[in-house]
Amino acid sequence: MSEKQFEILARETVYQGFFRLEQYTLKHTLYRGGWSRPITRELFRRGNCVAVLLYDPERDEVVLIEQFRVGAVLQPRRSWLIEIVAGAIEEGETAAEVAYREALEEAGCVIQELLEIQQFYTTPGGCSERITLFCGRVDSRTVGGVHGLAEEDEDIHVTAIEFAEVFRMLEDGKIESGIPIIAIQWLYIHRETLRAAWLKKSDA
Repeated sequence: MSEKQFEILARETVYQGFFRLEQYTLKHTLYRGGWSRPITRELFRRGNCVAVLLYDPERDEVVLIEQFRVGAVLQPRRSWLIEIVAGAIEEGETAAEVAYREALEEAGCVIQELLEIQQFYTTPGGCSERITLFCGRVDSRTVGGVHGLAEEDEDIHVTAIEFAEVFRMLEDGKIESGIPIIAIQWLYIHRETLRAAWLKKSDA
């Protein structure tokens, strides 16, 4: 393939609600040369989002949230998922601004320092969502309770848990949402370096 290309032949909105569903007919170049035949695909359209792993390096605790998720209704006994703070980027906002806002709204936490980890697609086979993942330094001593915006029907239980226990939860399959799995695994790899850097700043 000399140059990767695609051509949209037709596009229509087949559903418009809380999210939008679009149907595309398109073709693209092939690795063996030439072009594919026209193919039809549905695309679940939603804006780009932010997720932030809230971490207290002094107490070595991670702030986790738990809330009902419609995507898990086919497993009724497991429809409340353990996750990390996240939210959509509204028009005019930066990803960092969303991280600060959502940490306060969903967990009652004030981020003291913010580090961008990675940007990635969640399910690119059919969804446009792209995530900017951060790690935010917080003081977890007063974390807890129920948070969220009433006007958005949010009902979010917030807990601060020692990292070792959080990682056991991941290993035991108690955390089933992909974004927190990625974030916790990142922290597992970088935790000692991150703690050293952030605690050094505290001592300065």
